[in-house]
Amino acid sequence: MLSTFPRHLLASIALSALAAGCGTADKLANVGQQPALNAIQDPTTTPGYRPVQMPMPEPQQAHYNPNSLWQSGSRAFFKDQRASQVGDILTVVVTIDDQAEIDNKTERSRSESSGADVGGALGTAIDTIFLPASSAASDLANVNSNSSFSGDGSVDRNEVLQTTVAAVVTQVLPNGNMVIEGRQEVRVNFEVRELIVAGIVRPEDITSDNRIASEQIAEARIGYGGRGQITDVQQPRVGNQVLDILLPF
Repeated sequence: MLSTFPRHLLASIALSALAAGCGTADKLANVGQQPALNAIQDPTTTPGYRPVQMPMPEPQQAHYNPNSLWQSGSRAFFKDQRASQVGDILTVVVTIDDQAEIDNKTERSRSESSGADVGGALGTAIDTIFLPASSAASDLANVNSNSSFSGDGSVDRNEVLQTTVAAVVTQVLPNGNMVIEGRQEVRVNFEVRELIVAGIVRPEDITSDNRIASEQIAEARIGYGGRGQITDVQQPRVGNQVLDILLPF
């Protein structure tokens, strides 16, 4: 019975079982303990981090106002307290109220028929010389094909998220725009909720109280999820996920 089972499928299941075994060992070692929070670290040192490169405008010469009491671009008399340099902190106001309804239906049908025959003296010669007694050149070829397709799909999504998170300026681009990244972890009992915000902001969009709205972040990457006992229960087992991917039925 096992000899007829695809070898690549057995290998995939074995690798999945090995990976699941490693994860199981880690979970067994932490039974009865709360999920550990990640250590605070420099976002630029995390694996996979790459500096952002965007198209930049031509540099412009700076203009200074002599004998002026106000600093150019400043909203305060002495110093602008808004984030402007690498390492500065600003507050991101995350507001997501997304609702989408999509309904698609597709139907396709095609029927085709074609035939070929040879008659007259040529057909008689072909019948006598080339074709067996039960065949005739008048019915040399006949092809019929039919195909049909029907698809129906719908999406009804409603997402609401309102929260705030402090982000750190990790990079200042040549045109003055800033790359920010913020991460927040909150542990309640045996569940850790994670919020990640990253993107590019303009200094002009930062308010006087050093805040910026999430819809004003370009290339925004917002992630909200969790890990812990509740999240583990909501996920199917590794074996089920592997079989869902590999099995063709």
